[in-house]
Amino acid sequence: MPIPFIDLKAQFAVLEPEIRRRMDAVLAHGKFIMGPEVAELETDLAAFAGVRHAVTCASGTDALLMPLLAWGIGPGDAVFTTPFTFIATAEVIALLGATPVFVDIDPRTYNIDPARLELAVAAVAAQDPTLHPLPMAAMTHKLKPKAVIPVDLFGLPADYDALAATARKHGLLVLEDAAQGFGGVYKGRKAGALGAAGATSFFPAKPLGCFGDGGAVFTDDDALADVLRSIRVHGKGGHKYDNVRIGLNCRLDTLQAAVLLAKLPAFPGELDARDAAAARYDAGLAGLPGLTLPVVPEGCRCAWAQYTLSLSGHDRDAVAASLREAGVPSMVYYPKPLHTQTAFAGLAHAPEDFPESLAASANVLSLPMHPYLTADVQDVVIAAVGKALQG
Repeated sequence: MPIPFIDLKAQFAVLEPEIRRRMDAVLAHGKFIMGPEVAELETDLAAFAGVRHAVTCASGTDALLMPLLAWGIGPGDAVFTTPFTFIATAEVIALLGATPVFVDIDPRTYNIDPARLELAVAAVAAQDPTLHPLPMAAMTHKLKPKAVIPVDLFGLPADYDALAATARKHGLLVLEDAAQGFGGVYKGRKAGALGAAGATSFFPAKPLGCFGDGGAVFTDDDALADVLRSIRVHGKGGHKYDNVRIGLNCRLDTLQAAVLLAKLPAFPGELDARDAAAARYDAGLAGLPGLTLPVVPEGCRCAWAQYTLSLSGHDRDAVAASLREAGVPSMVYYPKPLHTQTAFAGLAHAPEDFPESLAASANVLSLPMHPYLTADVQDVVIAAVGKALQG
């Protein structure tokens, strides 16, 4: 049988009794919207992340949008982020009428480069594209630097100490995009707790996933948490027909909360299993020519949403085809960096504006990764990679 890229069936086989028990309880009480499981989950998520508040919502995209909306981000504001990520990270900036200002990545970690962020903020302030590549809006309008959205790509937290220094210097709000990073750790602090707010996704393929779409925002800011709870229900005030702000309809379904409540107790063990799988890949793939393995800086823990190689010097399509012939799936995250996509053509960037992101998009390849990945299966994957690189 083909090797699954992410084996949700294996997870369900292990957790099925508790998942069914939790879902059956919701079916019995019938409170499908904002039922008691939602509040229970929020308490447990906040405790896991080490923050005062977890506010659940309908998707990881909503989790990014809600804090920006709460902070009043809008036209005339510059929000800095990486072009090497899923579109949702920059999409929410544009949805609010603000301007995404892209900052290239550190090629070792694939995360936003703090040194380049400093240059980007200076370039926006001076409207000087010689300091850093700028979107067209930044050169024609005086934008106000307002926030930065680092992405914990592939499960690895960004360098938040360095980013925080720049953010404090320039008065930027930090919104952590931990859609792939929940479960990761940065210098003793959990992903989700590394900015003024943190956002994660519970899409089924994420390290902690439900059976549909879902997300959560994490924060220690009591006032922000109150606004987020209002925003997710159409900006409600004291009751549902007292609307005090413009909001969204983005509540987490009770059934999805039930699934997450069943999965959360198993999550620490699954993170350990992901670490073990990554270590087996590292050992088996080390030394293969033209192959760069993932890097986890000292003091960090990766949630291993993906295990991603860099194949500089190899034909990635040929390698992927060879793996496919051997029954081994692979994925490319992300084949087109955001600054080259049609949706952001109005920013008027050239592809070479962000060379590290462009290179990564041409070279990365992700291998099967999940907590139920056995050593025998990994041996097959490792052998297939070795054969593909020799061919």
